[in-house]
Amino acid sequence: MRFLITALSILLLAACGGDKPPAKLNIGDIAPTFQTFRADGMPAHFPAAWAGKPLVIRFWADWCKYCEGEMKDIEKVYQRLKPRGLEVIAINAGQDRKTVVEFMKKLGVSYPALLDEDSSIAKRYGVVGLPTTYFVDAKGIVRAKLIGEADEAGFERAALEALK
Repeated sequence: MRFLITALSILLLAACGGDKPPAKLNIGDIAPTFQTFRADGMPAHFPAAWAGKPLVIRFWADWCKYCEGEMKDIEKVYQRLKPRGLEVIAINAGQDRKTVVEFMKKLGVSYPALLDEDSSIAKRYGVVGLPTTYFVDAKGIVRAKLIGEADEAGFERAALEALK
């Protein structure tokens, strides 16, 4: 049953957007702007809130079988690279605030979770499956993109690309 829910959620996320073709955000593109709220209720505006800082933008959901372990690995890399200026945000695609808050509390990670209950941000970024992670440099340019499962070493390599 959980597999069916996961598959349906991915199909719905991929099918969203009506007649518009899905966005194709690639390395070298400017990361799309967005406004939303953090799970703690504070507003979040990209790029304003992270202007001049390299940023990892992670799209996830609690039903994603790879997201939990990877989000813990991301925390390890984040703690190592934070002194060099790296920022991380975890944008939840399609779930409500309560679900996001509970999952983040369970994980115990220190980077903020952002809400994307209608998956509109995920659509603008061209996310068709979870997890998907974009590594954006201090100028707002996508420097790396990971789709699907990644290990800690791969994540760190991509994060270092954003720090260049």
